[in-house]
Amino acid sequence: MSDTSPTDPVAELFEAQRDRLRAVAHHMLGSHTDAEDVVQEAWLRLSRQDTATIHNLAGWLTTVVGRISLDILRSRQARPEASYDGRLPDLIVTVDDGPAPEDDVTLADSVGLALLVVLESLGPSERLAFVLHDLFAVPFDEIGHILGKSTAATKMLASRARRKVQATERPTVVGREQREVVQAFLAAARGGDFEGLLRVLDPEVRLTADTPDGVVVILGATQVAAGARLSAGAAARGRAVLVNGLPGFVSWREDGTPLSVIAFTVTEGRIAAIALVTDPARLASIDLPDPV
Repeated sequence: MSDTSPTDPVAELFEAQRDRLRAVAHHMLGSHTDAEDVVQEAWLRLSRQDTATIHNLAGWLTTVVGRISLDILRSRQARPEASYDGRLPDLIVTVDDGPAPEDDVTLADSVGLALLVVLESLGPSERLAFVLHDLFAVPFDEIGHILGKSTAATKMLASRARRKVQATERPTVVGREQREVVQAFLAAARGGDFEGLLRVLDPEVRLTADTPDGVVVILGATQVAAGARLSAGAAARGRAVLVNGLPGFVSWREDGTPLSVIAFTVTEGRIAAIALVTDPARLASIDLPDPV
C-alpha cells in the first residue's frame, strides 16, 4: 500500500518510477513481497531527502533500490539457515486451457521463473551487476558506485554472471511442444517408466524443490527420474497449469489439500529444469485453482 500523496510533485515523480523500481527489486530478490518492501523503503528515504540536491531522480532511486536489495541478498548469504520465500521465486499459477494462437510467442519471449531460478545461483554482486546492466541498462560506472568497485571490476562481474545465465538459459521450444514433453514426463512418472523419464529429461536437468525441510537441489536425469517415479502415486487429483508462464502441474490429496506445484523448463525437446513446491506453508501462500 503506497503512502505517497498524488498531490505531491515528488510523489508523482516517484509513482512514475514505481513499476520499474519494483521490477528491479523483484529480479534482484525473487520475491514480490520483498520487492514491495524495498520500493516502500526507497520512498521513505526519498521523503527524507532534499530533492533539490538530486539531479537524476531515476538514477538516484535505482541506486537506493540496488543498495537495499544488495544488503538483503548479502544478509541471506550470511544466514543460509534462514528460511525465505525468495529461494524459489514467487509462483503465479493459472489454469492452462491450451495454447492460444499467440501462446507460442508469449512463452518464447517470457523472462520468468527459469531466469529467476538461475539468478538465485549468482552471488549478490554478480546478480546486481547482471540485473541492473543486462536487464535494465544501468551504466557500469553507476553499478560500480553501488558496489564500491571500479567500472572494470563491475564489467567483469556482469560478464561472469552472463556466462552462468547463458549456460543455463537456452531458448525454449514452442508452447505446444513444451506441453507434449511435459505430458510425456507425467505419463512416464505415473507409469513408473524409468526409461520413458530418461527420454524426456536433459542429462543435466536441475530439480529445485521447496520442501518442508528446506530447499533441495537434485542434479542429473538419473536422480531426477528415480525421484519422479517413486513420488508419482501420491496425488489423487491434478490439473495442468501455467506457472509464471511455464507449463506446470498442480496435484491435490484425496481430501482436497494441495500436494505439490511443479513447473518445467523445456529446451530442445527435453526438460532442462524443474521447480517443485511441496512445502505446505508455501503452497498455502500460492493462489491455486480449484481441484478438478
